[in-house]
Amino acid sequence: MAITVDPEPVWDQPIDVPERWIETVDEKVAATLPEGSRVKGIFPYGASYWTRTAEIKTEQTDGTSRSFFLKVTQNDVGKAMVSGEFESMKALHSISQELTPEPIAWGTFSQANHVHFFLCEFVDMTDDLPDVESSMKMLAELHAKSSSPTGRYGFHIPTLQGTIPQFTEWTDSWEDFFTKSIQMVFENEERSQGFDEEVQSLCKATLAKVVPRLLRPLETGGRHIEPRLIHGDIWDGNTSTDVATSLPVIYDATCIYAHNELELAPLRPVRHRMGKQYVKAYFRNFPISPPEEDQDDRNALYCLRWDMNCSTLYPGNLRYRKLCVEVMKSLTEKYADGYEGWAKARGEEVVSR
Repeated sequence: MAITVDPEPVWDQPIDVPERWIETVDEKVAATLPEGSRVKGIFPYGASYWTRTAEIKTEQTDGTSRSFFLKVTQNDVGKAMVSGEFESMKALHSISQELTPEPIAWGTFSQANHVHFFLCEFVDMTDDLPDVESSMKMLAELHAKSSSPTGRYGFHIPTLQGTIPQFTEWTDSWEDFFTKSIQMVFENEERSQGFDEEVQSLCKATLAKVVPRLLRPLETGGRHIEPRLIHGDIWDGNTSTDVATSLPVIYDATCIYAHNELELAPLRPVRHRMGKQYVKAYFRNFPISPPEEDQDDRNALYCLRWDMNCSTLYPGNLRYRKLCVEVMKSLTEKYADGYEGWAKARGEEVVSR
């Protein structure tokens, strides 16, 4: 589906977190550094819509220099952001140390109990996109090596997409998990952007027809998928190249155990620099789930969830809602007969949920 990108900026608000929180190293942060670390300084580093980020430079007991990356947030949402990111990065790092910075700690400032932090290994990164082949090979290997600790879809704590909690409750089937996930996203988006009759009608049709049609075949007719640990927000803003190793690096994760193809959703929008070439490279290392012919439309559905969440994040800016309306129109028209019509046409037993 072709998408026309609105060039207007999506966010022009000041960062809610005061800069003073990264002008010194809080005692609680310092306590999580390796024993004997001597702080040499803290310096603003990187950019974020909702947090303050910094590099903490230290000298270690052996005289070597070592830096750490600090992210600072505020209030209950901020606390959920950093706790979810820590648990996400810990899960990813346990599988792939080369692809991810080592997470060190999350916690609450000693001088302000509404200010929270995430601390990890500092990785000096280039401004370049990660190499297509090596990054997708490593991502596919991470997915292949991972398995859900419960055998179900979900995650053990809430994780957030930006400032919005995503559905993470343990669920047996992928169709059921995704239905609850995208329904939550639809409801959040309506609260953020306001009621629209056309949008509501399309959301209902997507849940009733498109989701069963594209996801039920993954788990019926002798077909099977397994929950895989996904980063949850792979795009050019959360990936780069390690200066020291020249290897790809991924960060700022919001993990769930999901159908591995959900990981590729943010690679669909043409506004992103990472695109189809990365998707093709991924599938050279991890086979497309059958029915293979549904892959592109599954990707469109997965991207719909991602873009509707983007719409939620920026109230008053209808750029993403407009994109989503066009996607839903296309999918609901194409799959008006739903799963049942597809199964009957193929001579497969109709499985009810």
